[in-house]
Amino acid sequence: MKVLVTGATGFVGRHLVSALLARGCEVRAVARNAQTAQGMPWINDVEFIAADIHAADLDVRALTAGIDALAHLAWPGLPNYRALFHFEHNLMADYRFIKSAVEAGVKQVLVTGTCFEYGMQSGPLSETTEPRPSNPYGLAKHTLHLFLQSLQQERPFTLQWARLFYLHGEGQNPNSLLAALDRAIDAGDASFNMSAGEQLRDFLPIENAAEYLATILQVRDFNGVINCASGQPVSVRVLVEQRLRERGATLDLNLGHYPYPTHEPMAFWAVVERLQQLLEAQRSN
Repeated sequence: MKVLVTGATGFVGRHLVSALLARGCEVRAVARNAQTAQGMPWINDVEFIAADIHAADLDVRALTAGIDALAHLAWPGLPNYRALFHFEHNLMADYRFIKSAVEAGVKQVLVTGTCFEYGMQSGPLSETTEPRPSNPYGLAKHTLHLFLQSLQQERPFTLQWARLFYLHGEGQNPNSLLAALDRAIDAGDASFNMSAGEQLRDFLPIENAAEYLATILQVRDFNGVINCASGQPVSVRVLVEQRLRERGATLDLNLGHYPYPTHEPMAFWAVVERLQQLLEAQRSN
């Protein structure tokens, strides 16, 4: 199986490329920055193309020639979820790219969505929960999904929409919670500023997420939405305390230093029955 991965040097992309190669897949990896790509451990094992998929002069037919599936991860501008460019620029640029890929003959497309498509809804969130995005990023992703579903009616193709929740691990944004905590530990800080930490989230190591996405890609006939998450609600404070134990570190948690974010509900997590069924079916094959 030959997979074209966009955003290949990003947080998710770099791990997905590794997971696909480990499964014996061929990978054509696309990213804007060739210098960053040279630092990837897999650079000599893939066909790498330095390109901006949003460029007007991009030859999409040449880029997608010979591939079996497109794994579309590229999405500039994160983690600024509230910026208007998510729908003013990214939405239509992404739609044009994916439409061009489908018109060029790509029959299977996996796109990473987001838990922010569910908006401010609390509790367990399943793929059948009606999306109610409440920030520009979630709105843009949800709208892209709707556009692609409409495109399917005109040009049939398999669309795998994988909603990611809270990922952590190597390559994560340096301003994310665990990355900041690791810096504080490494610096020998006496304390760490954070929120009160009682909010419940669905956290997943990036390596697990990459394995799940690789599995979804290899289930060639799966079409639809799938939550890519752990299915386990864990409080932010428990996550931080767990990392401290893993690192053998002790520092005082300055709980309540930051207010709770206003763009997220206090408690939400994924229902992952669909994912578990798909994983189990793959294991039994």
